[in-house]
Amino acid sequence: MNRIGTRGVLAILAVTALAGCNRAPAIDPAADGGIGLDPNNWPSYGRSAGEQHYSPLDQIDTGSVPKLGLAWSYDLPASASLTQPIEADGIVYTSTGHSYIRAFEAATGKLLWEYDSKASEMSGHKLRQGYGSRGLAWSGGKVFIATQDGRLIALDGKTGQPIWTAQTVAKDDNAYISGAPRVFDGKVIIGFGGADGGGVRGYVSCYDAATGKLLWRFYTVPGNPAVDHDETTKLAAKTWHGEWWKKGGGGTAWNAFTYDPELKRFYIGTGNGYPYNHALRSPGGGDNLFLASIVAVDAATGKYIWHYQINPGEQWDYKTTQDITLATIPIDGKPRKVLMQAPTNGFFYVLDRTTGKLLSAKPFVKVTWATGIDMKTGRPIENPGARYHGRDLFEMWPNIVGGHSWLPQSYSPKTGLVYIPTIQRGMIIGDKGLDLSKEQLPVHPANVNAGMGVTGSYLPDFKDQGSFLRAWDPVTQTARWSVKLPGDWPGGTMATAGGLVFQGRIDNRFNAYDAGSGKLLWSYDTRSPVVAPPISYAVGGKQYVTVITGTGGAGGGYHGKGLQAFEVDYRTMARRVLTFAIGGTATLPPAPPLVPRVAPADPDFRRDDTLAQRGNIAYHIACGTCHGGAGMAAGTAPDLRISPVPASRDAFFSVVRDGALVPAGMPRFDDLPPDQIEAIRQYLRTLGQDLPKAK
Repeated sequence: MNRIGTRGVLAILAVTALAGCNRAPAIDPAADGGIGLDPNNWPSYGRSAGEQHYSPLDQIDTGSVPKLGLAWSYDLPASASLTQPIEADGIVYTSTGHSYIRAFEAATGKLLWEYDSKASEMSGHKLRQGYGSRGLAWSGGKVFIATQDGRLIALDGKTGQPIWTAQTVAKDDNAYISGAPRVFDGKVIIGFGGADGGGVRGYVSCYDAATGKLLWRFYTVPGNPAVDHDETTKLAAKTWHGEWWKKGGGGTAWNAFTYDPELKRFYIGTGNGYPYNHALRSPGGGDNLFLASIVAVDAATGKYIWHYQINPGEQWDYKTTQDITLATIPIDGKPRKVLMQAPTNGFFYVLDRTTGKLLSAKPFVKVTWATGIDMKTGRPIENPGARYHGRDLFEMWPNIVGGHSWLPQSYSPKTGLVYIPTIQRGMIIGDKGLDLSKEQLPVHPANVNAGMGVTGSYLPDFKDQGSFLRAWDPVTQTARWSVKLPGDWPGGTMATAGGLVFQGRIDNRFNAYDAGSGKLLWSYDTRSPVVAPPISYAVGGKQYVTVITGTGGAGGGYHGKGLQAFEVDYRTMARRVLTFAIGGTATLPPAPPLVPRVAPADPDFRRDDTLAQRGNIAYHIACGTCHGGAGMAAGTAPDLRISPVPASRDAFFSVVRDGALVPAGMPRFDDLPPDQIEAIRQYLRTLGQDLPKAK
């Protein structure tokens, strides 16, 4: 069979099944991605061109799933492990930490090769942005990876040897890559992040998969109209005001890329602007295209076709970087080619992917910033005051992490439902008293954007907060069923032709639900949180399910406070590749003992609340996203309240200023003034000594 790695060509096809494994149900064409995509492989992030996160295999189904057992496991070192593996031709590939790649024999777990991209060491200040690699892709015998420092690399899938490397962003700007590349029709698509720290103009690049040659580039925000004459600047500059290009504009596309081979188009989901505050970013207003938009471009040339903007003049970090799912569903009794997205602003959108016309939009979580979407104009009906200009801090839903973060939803053509890992949480936001004439960042690039006061997910607790697995009907725009989940950081989902939905949980469970009813059918104690999305594939007529344990991403920082009850510890948390099959009999060792959250030894500590308060502010700008609000980490990085490092000035400066732990993923803050480093150290020591004393 001619396999077209990741994106394939969409077509209605009957899948030739492995005997006893895949009975080839009648499925939507977007589920398999087209002619040549082997149903037994999972070679890309969403598996197919439609980004459905759906497997057509059904050996593991509602009847046999209780017999699912562990087939093999592999222990990973401490690092960010919140990534999805891929599988092709009997080999499972993983990317953990900052693009450290491993290849395993899929049926046995035998390690075949390893490749270290050295991204941590090569990233410099870019290491302050992002949380490591979120995925990789396979096509034509090559494995494609993207690194924090902006390299796109093609590896030989059999040996792990580099074939070519392309530098996709400048080495000294604020752009970085965390998302998975996508491959289609011999081309590789990659974007980048960085609009939370400033100084970048978003774009998406397309490369030749065989050679690494740049084929085209589409800018997601306009440049300086006086010198930039690209298509985006001509189309979008009139929707901006001031001199936005001096700050870059933002609009980075770091996660949502979907290829439509039927229409030969590519759909790009774009991010927030820089700075967040509309008044600071674009004085005089304007929609600021193409921020917070889904943009359709020609796959061969990168030329603009259409766009839909979810939040004109976006200023809440509401973005369309969540996965874009393709499907054919009945609208008004007729099949309609659609794209579906549950972005961060809390509304579920269904668009006609041929024209970009909005077909429907309804809230899937609690929303207070708008009352709805105007179906005539496609624009949101914003509530008075939602733009927060001149307002004291007030409560607004959803928060900056969003009603749905980047962890993927899945879609089953059999049930017609979208399975969304949802987050229901508000934020406290406002800009009264802020000096909007300038950016006030104590370190560049910072981990917190400029121009608004926001507590985001750090504080406070809200009455209706929580996370859910929601089965969403995109035709009726209603929840068919919903499962309350522990904590505020739900795992990515996978649907299968066996009538199942798989999802991991922060409380060390990996679950399988009935896709039609939401009934829990199977649960496994993973001894560690599971947040990464799983995959399924078949080798030798046997279906497998693989997932990576451990937490990371924004979950351990933004949601650290809400995850304290689960006592997730960066240093002791087990990170493993787990692979399951019917009849599997392998076992896991017991979970390590919990690390007591007690005051560390610090005999020289002297309380200085004034210095600690200065450190509080500097810490939450430079450190809180990874190490947690108020020091309450939950797996993304070590809990510094119980660390012995802050007690030693030499050790703390060695790590923070000199970069002693850069190879482990801890960035160097050599531009942070020594007095601010000392203030952060005092703040952390104070937090530590306020913990209960060891008994």
